Amino acid sequence: MTQDADKVLDHFELFRGAEYKEMFANKQKNFENRHADGEVERVREWAKTPEYQEKNFAREALVVNPAKACQPLGAVFASLGFEGTLPFVHGSQGCVAYYRSHFSRHFKEPTSCVSSSMTEDAAVFGGLNNMVDGLANTYAMYKPKMIAVSTTCMAEVIGDDLNAFIKTAKEKGSVPAEFDVPFAHTPAFVGSHVTGYDNAMKGIVEHFWDGKAGTAPKLERTETNAINFIGGFDGYTVGNMREIRRIFDLMNVQYTILGDNSEVWDTPADGEFRMYDGGTKLAEVESAINARGTISMQQFCTEKTLELIANHGQEVVSFNHPVGVKATDEFLMAVARITGHEIPAELEKERGRLVDAIADSNSHIHGKKFAIYGDPDLTYGLAAFLLELGAEPVHVLATNGNKAWAAKMRTLFDSSPFGVNCKAYPGKDLWHMRSLLFTGPVDFLIGNTYGKYLERDTGTPLIRIGFPIFDRHHHHRRPVWGYQGAMNVLITILDRIFDQMDATTNNTGQTDYSYDIIR
Repeated sequence: MTQDADKVLDHFELFRGAEYKEMFANKQKNFENRHADGEVERVREWAKTPEYQEKNFAREALVVNPAKACQPLGAVFASLGFEGTLPFVHGSQGCVAYYRSHFSRHFKEPTSCVSSSMTEDAAVFGGLNNMVDGLANTYAMYKPKMIAVSTTCMAEVIGDDLNAFIKTAKEKGSVPAEFDVPFAHTPAFVGSHVTGYDNAMKGIVEHFWDGKAGTAPKLERTETNAINFIGGFDGYTVGNMREIRRIFDLMNVQYTILGDNSEVWDTPADGEFRMYDGGTKLAEVESAINARGTISMQQFCTEKTLELIANHGQEVVSFNHPVGVKATDEFLMAVARITGHEIPAELEKERGRLVDAIADSNSHIHGKKFAIYGDPDLTYGLAAFLLELGAEPVHVLATNGNKAWAAKMRTLFDSSPFGVNCKAYPGKDLWHMRSLLFTGPVDFLIGNTYGKYLERDTGTPLIRIGFPIFDRHHHHRRPVWGYQGAMNVLITILDRIFDQMDATTNNTGQTDYSYDIIR
């Protein structure tokens, strides 16, 4: 199994060589204790049946490939949206390595995050010493303007008190007494990454508005004409935040984006490493208490944060990852109503262009059946857009969706004649989706990279929209919000439809009568 220095093979060719084929065959024969091929095939076919689906949906104590991540991942995402902020996860180093790699693989950018590196002794005696030393090292080595602390399973199981630990660390001189160290408890064994985002965002806003853990006076609100904007956990944050800034600038709106991480995941390759880039300035977080209102693009991702903000006297408005004409209309009208600024003619023209594009392509999407999975707000937004296009989002699944999400999805389905046969599945995973695709086949599947295994098993073509996208590059640079964002989503869907048309009509002399140049 040697390589030739004159022609180094990558894994696509290397593992197909005779030596590797022999090695794999021997491993299978001598160590895998496989069932007979006939039995494997019998079970495979049975797993496609309604009988198996009934058993699959009856399981309670097992989750297979959930379409969600854990709370600290969302906390890290939220923390990176603030100026000079370094996320500090109180837990094991392995957990933090996962968060960093997950984001780096999606955004193709380095992701800075540190850990208190808890090990077995901390699991027994508590992680106070890890916190004291960790904050001191973080402050001295990386020189952040703020350290945002969250937790992993280990710290939560043993009951570490972040407020007390941070206070003790300051008393011991790890960081200056006035240094900003907001925190949030984010147990990874409950909720999901959207819960962690919400907890961390609430913790940061609460820190600045409510007296910095008792070390400063609580802020008093004096209303201004500005608004606050919260994007939520969003795999398209690089493109979306820039689109939102463009829209607000066109409307001449005063605004603060709470948690703008679009720059830290899109730094230029110019020879300079930027550990911190962009982000909401800390002074802006404080002044955000004076805003007339706060708009969240993701209701289910910011419930606790919006409750906190509403309790400080602001109007709060939330959407569900708005994609499409109607959803963008509602967003812009809400901005116009709260700020008193009119929607400019340029945005009206963009709306008209989107409507024109939908009319141009409607015949190719109308009546198509889709399955969708992902976060609650994303799946709602995509389902609403598909209904707007005359398509049917037959199966809509959110592992981190709850009963309120399912009820809202049902209301959405009932609002359109194309939603009659559609159903939402809260709390279900991708193995449930596999059964649904076999027993209730659809034309296309919409979801993240992990759907490629469902595509392989069920033959359902995958349209990659969501987080994470590991096996395609730079999708996150394009917005999916606003009229231009909806145009991008429309094009993404259409491209996959046309690719599938070509793939099923390219058999020369048999099906190529439909292998069209013009579609």
